[in-house]
Amino acid sequence: MAHRLFRLADLDTQDDFISRHIGPNVADRRFMLEQLGLPSLKALIDQVVPEAILARNQLAVVEGCSETRALDELKAIASKNRLLKSFIGQGYYNSYTPGVIQRNILENPAWYTAYTPYQPEISQGRLEALLNYQTLITDLTGMDLANASLLDEATAAAEAMVLCRNASKSKSDTFFVANDCLPQTIDVLRTRAEPLGIKLEIGDPEQDISGSDCFGVLLQYPGVNGVIRDYRPTIEDAHNKAALVVMAADLLSLMLIKSPGELGADVAIGSSQRFGVPLAGGGPHAAYMGIREKFKRLLPGRLVGVSIDSQGQPAYRLALQTREQHIRREKATSNICTAQVLLAIMASMYAVYHGPRGLRSIAQRVHRLTELLAAGLRNLGYLSANQPYFDTLMLETGDKTEAIHQAAETVGFNLRRIDATHVGLSLDETTEVSDVEQLWQVFALQQSVDFSIAEFDDSEPLVIPATLQRTAPVLVHPVFNRYHSETEMLRYIRALADKDIALDRSMIPLGSCTMKLNASSEMLPISWPEFSSIHPFAPKDQVAGYLELNARLAKMLCHITGYDEVSLQPNAGSQGEYAGLLAIRAYHQSRGEGHRTICLIPVSAHGTNPASAQMCGLQVVGVNCDEQGNVDVDDLKAKCTQYGAQLAAIMITYPSTHGVFEERVVEVCELVHRYGGQVYMDGANLNAMVGLCYPGKFGGDVSHLNLHKTFCIPHGGGGPGVGPIGVKAHLAPFLPGHAQIEDRPGGAVAAAQWGSAGILPISWMYIRMMGRAGLTKATQVAILSANYIARRLSKHYPILYSGKLGRVAHECIIDLRSLKELTGVTVEDISKRLIDFGFHAPTMSFPVAGTLMIEPTESESLTELDRFCEAMIAIREEIRALQDGEIDAHDNPLKNAPHTAAMVTADDWSHAYSRQQGAYPASTGMDNKYWPPVGRVDNVYGDRNLFCTCAPVGHYDQEGLQEKSGGVK
Repeated sequence: MAHRLFRLADLDTQDDFISRHIGPNVADRRFMLEQLGLPSLKALIDQVVPEAILARNQLAVVEGCSETRALDELKAIASKNRLLKSFIGQGYYNSYTPGVIQRNILENPAWYTAYTPYQPEISQGRLEALLNYQTLITDLTGMDLANASLLDEATAAAEAMVLCRNASKSKSDTFFVANDCLPQTIDVLRTRAEPLGIKLEIGDPEQDISGSDCFGVLLQYPGVNGVIRDYRPTIEDAHNKAALVVMAADLLSLMLIKSPGELGADVAIGSSQRFGVPLAGGGPHAAYMGIREKFKRLLPGRLVGVSIDSQGQPAYRLALQTREQHIRREKATSNICTAQVLLAIMASMYAVYHGPRGLRSIAQRVHRLTELLAAGLRNLGYLSANQPYFDTLMLETGDKTEAIHQAAETVGFNLRRIDATHVGLSLDETTEVSDVEQLWQVFALQQSVDFSIAEFDDSEPLVIPATLQRTAPVLVHPVFNRYHSETEMLRYIRALADKDIALDRSMIPLGSCTMKLNASSEMLPISWPEFSSIHPFAPKDQVAGYLELNARLAKMLCHITGYDEVSLQPNAGSQGEYAGLLAIRAYHQSRGEGHRTICLIPVSAHGTNPASAQMCGLQVVGVNCDEQGNVDVDDLKAKCTQYGAQLAAIMITYPSTHGVFEERVVEVCELVHRYGGQVYMDGANLNAMVGLCYPGKFGGDVSHLNLHKTFCIPHGGGGPGVGPIGVKAHLAPFLPGHAQIEDRPGGAVAAAQWGSAGILPISWMYIRMMGRAGLTKATQVAILSANYIARRLSKHYPILYSGKLGRVAHECIIDLRSLKELTGVTVEDISKRLIDFGFHAPTMSFPVAGTLMIEPTESESLTELDRFCEAMIAIREEIRALQDGEIDAHDNPLKNAPHTAAMVTADDWSHAYSRQQGAYPASTGMDNKYWPPVGRVDNVYGDRNLFCTCAPVGHYDQEGLQEKSGGVK
């Protein structure tokens, strides 16, 4: 019997990642193209992407590979990192991530693939977890309100500085910074202060505050070298001169020492990293900010509050959204858009799991081991230069300093390098008695250690002074006192996850926020110790793996974008925008053109664009858009003529915020360049360009890239994100620097030199597995899917914008304004009705009020695309029935959506439509029914009755959430 021989190249492997990432298969794509009347993907792209920018050459990245091979390659890179136990401290600590939290939150797609909880009805689980976080922060800091996380401690300090300037009655332009604040915080403060005209004064607060004229003060508590100071007199001095006081406080220490609120501070900031979040090379970690109630309108970031739903039941939501930059634009006090939600949830669950007793026990153990370590070191002749302390020692080591560092490294320890005559040591929850004994051996050098822990353990401890010991109760709410067995904790986490819609449950069709597959193989490496256990300030020779990963990823991104250099430091898209504009500003100043301060921004731009520009000291001037949503080139010409000598930059999003490739983009870039300006190209929509066109080659000077969109880092319920910037060569000298590791003119924009280094392996894996062909194919299919949806829905809803050949880019906007005029049905009604079909809503009323913007991505299958279209068509039929008077104008499935299980199973059903129509809309694939936990949430009530922490049992009266005591909690 003859056997046919096959070449390997002819065999279709089942380990083809490209086909796993891209939802529609070959047959599906052929069908979708037929519906568009097109023979091929190439024909579609030729109709969508302008000829002037369409690239004909392949991406200069390697071919893709299997998941197994990519993981093996990345493991080889990771193995080049050397894992030493860190005692460096300086704001970063080893911690234990409880297995139940690592497995069921950090590594669980129900948590990491969720979107920002703008739609509260399908976000109750993560909103509750974030409310727990806010309660944790307010309890520990003694403040009235806390936000639902910021990007890192240094960024939080910068945000607090601006808050103080806006809230203080002082006329000063000086912000006083204690000289024992974290160096990386001071670095970021310098970056953020200068463009705003804020002067930093750095000094000893206990000696220098009385003679300083300032609007605000930043104090570190405990200080970087470990000293715990009683700052009450200092705070009183600051208040006497109308200055506000910010305290950067270590959360674990606050279990034992008095809170910033008790000491009189106005704002508390810091990091929650040591509450169960890995070091991860510096991030991502959730920062916190707690404030007094009177500053609630100035609080940056997101704030979770409690309201009521349509049935009068408690429901969580994001509160006070008028503070957000998307509404206030250039008048916003912050450009923060991405938070660190996933990490904040981990920290909150760490507190839930351990409870107040467990957290206090951890803090006491860390403090006691530090006391024992200090006692032994005194026996060896080393004097502590800091008392009292919590977990950190600064030791006078004289000419033995370098020998001690070398001895420590030999046994696998990293100590903090303070200067030539001092060494720092910070202990944490992972420190063991054996570590203390080993540290004695390190400092003994050639001496013998003839004492043991037992000799000191019965001695009188060097306790924290009684005047600074915490006596106030903490974490008394039942949520922190119930779930201490793993069984209970597991069920609590599962119960919260079941309340939400994430990508593990259905498509999330958000326009402008690409929600695509976050493959399991991409996520696996973030838990590898070689990445997760690295301190961001570990010696350079120990992080060769991170350096190689970052260099290779940056090179990949340069090839994909057409830029010459990339900085990975910005840890969110908003920070990327800020860093990119700072580079432009510094470039102009280096050429003696610091007078260029005008930033042109189309009126359709993301709200972070104008907010970022004003933070850089630039003046925002709007540019009109035409009826098709494109930049009005005539208006642009007029603005360039008017502001020519002052023109710094234009910020444009490409493809446009309206979801089309603007035909005249090259002309726009050339026009701005002709007048001496730079082109900032927002990379939010890069998912429509990868492999097809290169922003750095058709006119862009700088772009930020949302790795949490195009390059598969998941949204995590609102964060983490990564927003690196790519620049042309002339802007490269002005990329962000960092005081810890390099001498670059640009200041730091993040606390860690590599930003959120711990999640960069996700994007590396995605690019490596997809390769040049896969990345290009993904872009083509994303555009195909958007046009397929636009074609199907165009028979039922008007499509607002399209290109000259009637095509959209990677997203489409459906216009509902005429339907509202006819029937009173709003975008909110449709969005809430989609929940009954098991879908997250598209983006509402952006960039045009009364519209829905839909982005399917390349990852969704044809089955899921059709299921979504059928849901939208079914909703249109309900609207048509309303138009025809077949259903009541006020009592109908649209106005009453979403329908909870409690609503449709209640004994009383008084609606004019059936329970089945309310809960089970016909023929929409409802086999896996999602039941929203709450009805439609009352946003107005939530802002009028602001309540932003876990309420004590019995706090609510029978009418719902009316507060018994009144005020903000």
